[in-house]
Amino acid sequence: MFEVSSSLGDRIAAAAVRPVDIASLAAFRIIFGAVMFLGILRFLATGWIEKMYGEPHFFFAYPGFDWVRPWPVWGMYLHYSVLAVLALAIALGAFHRIATLLFVIGFAYTQLIDVTNYLNHHYLVVLLGMLLAWLPANALWSIDVWRDPQLRRATISAWMVWLLRFQVGVVYVFAGLAKAKVDWLLGGQPLNLWLAARTETPIVGPLLDEPRVALAMAWAGFLFDTTIVAWLSWRRTRLVAYVVLIAFHGFTGYLFNIGMFPLIMTSAALIFFPPSWPRRFRRGDGVNLVHLSQPKVDKVDTVPRVTSAKVDKVDTVPRMIVPRVTRIIIAIHVVLQLALPLRHHLYPGDVLWNEDGMRFAWHVMIREKHGSAMFEARFADGRRLEIPPSNYLTWRQEREMGAQPDLILQLAHHIGDDLHAKGYRGFTLHANTRVSLNGRSPEPLIDPAVNLLAIRDLGPRTWVLGAPASVVPHVMPLR
Repeated sequence: MFEVSSSLGDRIAAAAVRPVDIASLAAFRIIFGAVMFLGILRFLATGWIEKMYGEPHFFFAYPGFDWVRPWPVWGMYLHYSVLAVLALAIALGAFHRIATLLFVIGFAYTQLIDVTNYLNHHYLVVLLGMLLAWLPANALWSIDVWRDPQLRRATISAWMVWLLRFQVGVVYVFAGLAKAKVDWLLGGQPLNLWLAARTETPIVGPLLDEPRVALAMAWAGFLFDTTIVAWLSWRRTRLVAYVVLIAFHGFTGYLFNIGMFPLIMTSAALIFFPPSWPRRFRRGDGVNLVHLSQPKVDKVDTVPRVTSAKVDKVDTVPRMIVPRVTRIIIAIHVVLQLALPLRHHLYPGDVLWNEDGMRFAWHVMIREKHGSAMFEARFADGRRLEIPPSNYLTWRQEREMGAQPDLILQLAHHIGDDLHAKGYRGFTLHANTRVSLNGRSPEPLIDPAVNLLAIRDLGPRTWVLGAPASVVPHVMPLR
């Protein structure tokens, strides 16, 4: 058994370092940079910078990042303009690593400013950018190679392509597994709610208010997300699967306001095609991988040892150290990407209700929550003071906060600090909440008797009430 396992491990290790065409990695960099450039230009043109960074007076912080604050509005416009330039540099392959790292840091900063800015595809942008900054994606079709031809390489190790495929695959698989819920598979919710609001859609509009249509689309979405990676990975079904993928993302992007997500996923999925696929669009730029797979590959795929003594030192870094460090980095990344989407299983309760482990888990389009929260300070002498969240939040922030327990708690502590600063003493702070999940009747989210100032958002959110027991609307009868 040990010998079989060892042999399998050796074959996997050999396959991982097998040289493959670098073309798909270079194309991935070009397309990623171009999509980011267009996305940021779109963002600059919509006026959202003022709404997200100028209008708010209070910002919801991620744990440990409460020190992050936005620039003034003009500074945020400048910041996003610089991000657009960096995205263009990524596409062109100019100063690749520094441009990509600066882009990732700058983009992550815009998301860390306020939790209500969180979107799954923004998180994906950060992850893909981090991987691109690490990989030699500028070694072909780049300004960097034009400036220094010695950077050019024809092949890369197969694990570099595998890593990008893994990252894209994680999104689909966990998005599919997250849909394995009663609301989605038996009730067609929240799709039915969203589709019913799109009955004006040409041709298919009259059908969108039909619960059976929502249920059929829910199952189609579940099957698509859970199986598309397998179809893209199989040579015989890859092209058909990609056509289906384009249709799927195109249709959902048309029906729902999900920003750049369809374009990002459609372009990122190209990494599942053979590594040499981009060369079909460049005549005379082919690579003989049969030839490159021979021992001579080492001469092609590494910096020539005869150029200088300085290069020799770089090229002769102990080969046992570099692979080990690489394996450790990859292992950490893979474990984190598998653990974060599963962490909600460690907590009691329904993740759609208590949001405990909801973010960074690819729970895409599986819940529609509407909620409201009114805060109340209760004093020792019996006085009560009602405090509306609109005193502190914009309408967009209030909409997001009203259904998310951790944001309600954050605002409660901010209100408490504000009352203390104004001279109030001897009070507790409570929230009267009403939240609707996937079309159910509104129910309390947090016990109004709980003093939120005594709560810290650490560990399971036992201070959140249990999820509604009511049946999801439009559940199809079982026969």
